[in-house]
Amino acid sequence: MIQLLSCGYHTVHHDGIVRNRPNGSGSYIFVFFKSRAEVKLYETTYEVDKHTFVLFQPTTPHFYREIESPFINDWFHCWGEELEALLDEIQFPADTPVKASDPVMVSRFIQELQATFHMGGKLKERIIDCELRSFFMKLADLQQRTTHEKLRRYYLPFSELRNELYSNPQNHYTVSQLASRFNLSKSYFQHIYKDLFQCSVMSDMIQARLGHAKYLLDHSEHSISHIASLCGYENETHFMRQFKRYVGVSPRRYRFRGSSSAAASPRTAGRSWPSPH
Repeated sequence: MIQLLSCGYHTVHHDGIVRNRPNGSGSYIFVFFKSRAEVKLYETTYEVDKHTFVLFQPTTPHFYREIESPFINDWFHCWGEELEALLDEIQFPADTPVKASDPVMVSRFIQELQATFHMGGKLKERIIDCELRSFFMKLADLQQRTTHEKLRRYYLPFSELRNELYSNPQNHYTVSQLASRFNLSKSYFQHIYKDLFQCSVMSDMIQARLGHAKYLLDHSEHSISHIASLCGYENETHFMRQFKRYVGVSPRRYRFRGSSSAAASPRTAGRSWPSPH
């Protein structure tokens, strides 16, 4: 189990800060710099910008101090015998200053972690263990997907766009319209989108529509024609063809798959959808 030893959200050091640990701290320390700082790891010195994080390992010699005042950071100390193996498995960039692709996500997590740390209850330690594992995995995955500066730059606005697509599957979008929001060419927009999310924007729009259609087929009594309309299809025939192509069965057979011997099996009905490109 990974244990949280201490935690601080948006800690303001009005008189500056100096942390000098020539033999390491004996625990893992995650520091999210919200102000510019000087950081020394072993014999290498870095000037880090705000929205940079470092995970210091227990025996890593390190030093950091403010470059600007007031100095603000988020941070936590944690420990667990299983943590080293987890970090190796997910290739987490320890002992390295890393520019956060999503600084809001990092800071929000530490704010919520601090709240959990101060709550009571029998499940507190297990909740913290799950949250820390999830955080390290999400952050590692995100950083690996945004290794290039251009991807970091577009991650947040593209993520907001992707949430919009899934929240409003009934809306009609063209790739050209979406690309114009970012003043990008259609081809470059599609290239960035696929690099970030490992699928095309058209695939996401189809999955958003069909995912909503599956939910309505399972949890409403709407007609298939009405469901097609609610999911943004102007043509019921087009909806039925696309649903069968990507889900594997027709909407009607999907709805009655549990009560008809002719219906597809759950394994078939829940198959992964092939990419449309």
